[in-house]
Amino acid sequence: MNYLFLDNGFEEIEAITTIDLLRRANIALTTVSVTGNPMVLGAHNIAVEADGLLDKIDFSDAEMLILPGGQTKLGEYSALCDLLVEHNKADKLIAAICAAPAVLGKLGILEGKQATCYPGFQDALGESYVGGLVVESKNVITAKGPGLSADFAFCIIERLKGSDVADAVYDAAQY
Repeated sequence: MNYLFLDNGFEEIEAITTIDLLRRANIALTTVSVTGNPMVLGAHNIAVEADGLLDKIDFSDAEMLILPGGQTKLGEYSALCDLLVEHNKADKLIAAICAAPAVLGKLGILEGKQATCYPGFQDALGESYVGGLVVESKNVITAKGPGLSADFAFCIIERLKGSDVADAVYDAAQY
C-alpha cells in the first residue's frame, strides 16, 4: 500500500493530480488526514475527504509515503515524522513535492541524496539541494512545485510499476 498525507493548506493540484494518476495506474493508494478529521481543506479552499486518519492506520504494509506541498505543517506531526524516519531507515520509498521536501531535509532523510523543492525552501535541504524539476535519488523522489505535479506522479508510477505502465497512463491521459 502507498499513502499520501493531507494537512489543511495542502496544494490541491499536487495532491489530486498524484492521487488521480496513481489510481489510473492501479496503484493501491490511501489518502491520510494528519489533522484528526477526515475532511481536509486545501490551500485554495477545496475540501477533500481522506480515506483514513493518521492515528488509525497501520502502516506496516507501506511501500511509499507521499507528501504534497502547500501551506501545511506536516513536519509538526510527530507520528508522521517518526513514520518517515523509520520508513527511510528501512530504505523504503518516499516522495515529496514543492515545500514538502523541506520536511525530509529537517528530518535528515535527504542526507547523502539529491533533492529539489519550491524556491525559498532550499536551506532546509542543505547540501542535498541540486535544483531541477523532478529529482530521483536513492529511495526519494522530489519535485519543484505545482506545475510539475503530473511529472512527479509519472515518476512515482514508473518507480512503482515500471515504464510500460507509466507510458500507458501517460498516453491515456494525453499528457
